[in-house]
Amino acid sequence: MMALSLIFPLLVEMVHGVTRTESSSISQKNGLMSANVGDTVVLVCFNEGNVGVMFSWYKQTFENIPQLISTLYKLDNNAEFYQEFKSNTRFSVEGGQGKNNLMIADVELSDSGTYYCGSSYGNNLEFGKGVILIIKGSDSRNITILQQPVSESVQPGDSVTLNCTIHTETCAGEHSVYWFRHGSGESHPGIIYTNGDRNDQCEKSSEAGSPTQSCVYNLPKRNLRLSDAGIYYCAVASCGEILFGNGTKLDVEESTVRSPTPLVNQHQERDVLNYAAVSLNPNKNPRRAREKTSSEDAVYSEIRYIQ
Repeated sequence: MMALSLIFPLLVEMVHGVTRTESSSISQKNGLMSANVGDTVVLVCFNEGNVGVMFSWYKQTFENIPQLISTLYKLDNNAEFYQEFKSNTRFSVEGGQGKNNLMIADVELSDSGTYYCGSSYGNNLEFGKGVILIIKGSDSRNITILQQPVSESVQPGDSVTLNCTIHTETCAGEHSVYWFRHGSGESHPGIIYTNGDRNDQCEKSSEAGSPTQSCVYNLPKRNLRLSDAGIYYCAVASCGEILFGNGTKLDVEESTVRSPTPLVNQHQERDVLNYAAVSLNPNKNPRRAREKTSSEDAVYSEIRYIQ
């Protein structure tokens, strides 16, 4: 299941690669959305082309293969739903005039996942880039996710370690952890790392009889670049649900401190005499003029020797 869950986004990118010469006709808004339990969300999708015959919606969670939610013919306003969505009245589709908007009422934690809008005509199948839906709220599974630090500012070349701590009382040893980044200049976030089913970083509570288990996952980032800036989310798949941390904002900025201006020209030798001020005074004493070979005296108000 793990391999299949990661193949589908790659297939979507391949489809975009094939159709990139003919700009994609599917427009999905909001690459990342978050909502609270009980809210109503609308996933917007618009087909800007005139060749699409049937529109569709797919849902994918990190640990499962994509599920077909609905199909909608271009000239029909009534969508057909499939599998577990067929009898779920919380899901509905708004069609007409190229629209294929998916509405989810009274959202639940299990609604978290990536939703892809599709369009098909003949033997051609096209997908939007997908939207990640994050549902936050009270957790019936008694799982808490803490991300640290909340924000971090670094400079290019620095290193930082992002921390994700999971406190759970149920389904111990049955969770997978994922990291993904949403860049400020990007419309769609992407998975950057997965811990799979590893649980060797977990420790049970020292209190007698306590079912609590704490698991710590670190994401080290070294030799950071400006392109690494963004919000990093820790996602945990456990007990059939996907839970998200609040994210860590990572700012990577160039230093604004400028180097001081050198006192001497860089092409000069290291050992130089720096004359801060020089004044040339005419000598008005005839006697002293006869005693000196020059008619002018050089008066130095300051001489500094710089090494």
